Amino acid sequence: MKKTIIIVVSILVVIALVVGGGILLLNKEEKPVVSMATSEDLENIINSIYEKANVELPMLMTNVVDISDEMTLTSFTGLKSKDNIEQVVVSEPMMTSQAYSLVLVKVAEGGDVQAIKKEMVDNIDTRKWICVTADKLYATNHTNLICLVMSREELAKPIYNAFKDVVEGKVGTELERTTEN
Repeated sequence: MKKTIIIVVSILVVIALVVGGGILLLNKEEKPVVSMATSEDLENIINSIYEKANVELPMLMTNVVDISDEMTLTSFTGLKSKDNIEQVVVSEPMMTSQAYSLVLVKVAEGGDVQAIKKEMVDNIDTRKWICVTADKLYATNHTNLICLVMSREELAKPIYNAFKDVVEGKVGTELERTTEN
C-alpha cells in the first residue's frame, strides 16, 4: 500500500513539474518593448527612430497606409495582400529626388512574420521613385512588428540600427538586399 501511494505521489509530482515547465515556456514568449497597439504608437516608434539616428534626413511625411487599397499597400510594402496585416505606417520624403522609405508593418496575431517579411524584401520596388533607386534595403522584426528601410547605405543603415536600438536589440532574423544600378 505504501509503495502504491509513493508511486502515485511521484507520478503527480512529475506531471506537475511538466505542466509547470510548459507554462513557463509559453509565458517566455517575447513581449514587445514598445507599444504597438495603434497606428499612433507606430508613428511614435518612427519618431523615436529619428531621434536616435544621427543622420540628416530630407523633409519627411509619416502616414498611415490604407491597407484595403491593394495598389497602395503593394507600393509601400511589396505585399500583394492585406491578409494577416493589422497596420502599416510609412515615412517617406514629401518632395525630393531622394530614394528613402521607412515602413513599419504590424502583423496580425497568428500571421507568419518571417514569411511576410521575406515577401516584403523580395517584392518591394527599390526603383519606385523617378530617376533614383534605393541601393540598400534592410528588414527585421520585433515580435510582430516588421521594420523595412531602404535608401542609400549611408542613410539606410543608421536608420535601421536606430530601430534596433528602439526595440533594445530584440529583433528577429535580419534580411538585406542590395540593388544593382
